[in-house]
Amino acid sequence: MTMGEGAARAEISGLREEARAMFARAVQAADPALALRRALETAPFPLAPGRQIVIAVGKAAVPMVAEALRHLSPEAEVILVTNYENAASLPDGFGRVQVFASGHPVPDENGLRAGQAVIAALQGAGADDRVIALISGGGSALLPAPVEGVSLADKAEVNRLLLAGGLEITQMNLIRQNLSQLKGGGMLRLAAPAPVSAWILSDVIGDDLRTIASGPTVAPLGGRAAAGDILRKAGLWDALPESVRAHLSAAADETPPPAAALNRLIGSNRQSLEAIRDGAGHPVVIIDQPLVGDVGAAAETILAAAEQAAPGDCLIWGGETTVTLRGDGKGGRNQELALRVALGATRISRPWVFLSGGTDGRDGPTDAAGGLVDAGSAARMRESVDPGPLLANNDSNKALAASGDLLITGASGTNVADVQILLIG
Repeated sequence: MTMGEGAARAEISGLREEARAMFARAVQAADPALALRRALETAPFPLAPGRQIVIAVGKAAVPMVAEALRHLSPEAEVILVTNYENAASLPDGFGRVQVFASGHPVPDENGLRAGQAVIAALQGAGADDRVIALISGGGSALLPAPVEGVSLADKAEVNRLLLAGGLEITQMNLIRQNLSQLKGGGMLRLAAPAPVSAWILSDVIGDDLRTIASGPTVAPLGGRAAAGDILRKAGLWDALPESVRAHLSAAADETPPPAAALNRLIGSNRQSLEAIRDGAGHPVVIIDQPLVGDVGAAAETILAAAEQAAPGDCLIWGGETTVTLRGDGKGGRNQELALRVALGATRISRPWVFLSGGTDGRDGPTDAAGGLVDAGSAARMRESVDPGPLLANNDSNKALAASGDLLITGASGTNVADVQILLIG
């Protein structure tokens, strides 16, 4: 190795460390307990002439409840629903909390039991009671409550089709809302006449409350006809279970909408990007156009930016891309984005590093949050694997493992979508 090669490797090593530190700041800025604490300083939980009924659902439910218990009545009734990884980190003092751990991204039987418990609690609420909802990303899959006539297996099959179909998150959530008793304002309908207040940590770009956990405390994104149109245009309609096609084809009941909830947004992807910028110690540019839609198009956006960047530039994005499954490999949208950038960046002459990670610490059905690649990643992969066929098989996890580029953080206890970081040497 020449002196020049050694200097280049040292520079890339430093850039990789900086990218990791930036990503850690983004996750820290989305700390659910701190976000809820700040919100409660100006808008405390409502006092109840009757009962306080707390429903916490999502990947951030554990830390949100941990903070909420400091502000609730000792008699408050609390139901917590989160994913298995985050439920494993329950702190002491949760003896008064009814805890459910369930499947994500595919709903399971534990999630169905959690949904039944939440429905029973909400249906038992009266006008003197107050329902408090603590909502974070992942709640859509964690709390399945299928409409009458649709089984959990049918709902899981729909979810599998949506995840493999390349639909955007808003489209997926519109469909999920129309197959659920809880989503799309379902909590409001079930809790009436009890008023509902919600504290929400956003995992979607643009912070549309209707899409976060499929909007249990807000009006739905659209009706059954709109859901059917999306599925037909995506070529998924004929693959749906018969019960789902029948439900979406039926006319909806004309029921009056429930009273609106008091919804408060307490954390978002944008806030995490600003935390990266504010703590960097050097200029950082937040790209306002988020990385959404097809992961291949997102990779081209990153590569174009890298080609035009000047020495020392740092560009960051937020977003949530989609992957169309064409193979049976293992990976996720962040890993595939990182792999695509690594394979396409051979024409960039300066040292560079690119990180793409999910702030929840998990990318697809893997233990990685995403990928962290650099100018030498493609060559390192090719020492033991051929990354081209792996990409074609959606096997980004294996390719990144071969080059030592998996971003492993563990479950973070929060979720504000994805963060992408491009550093130019």
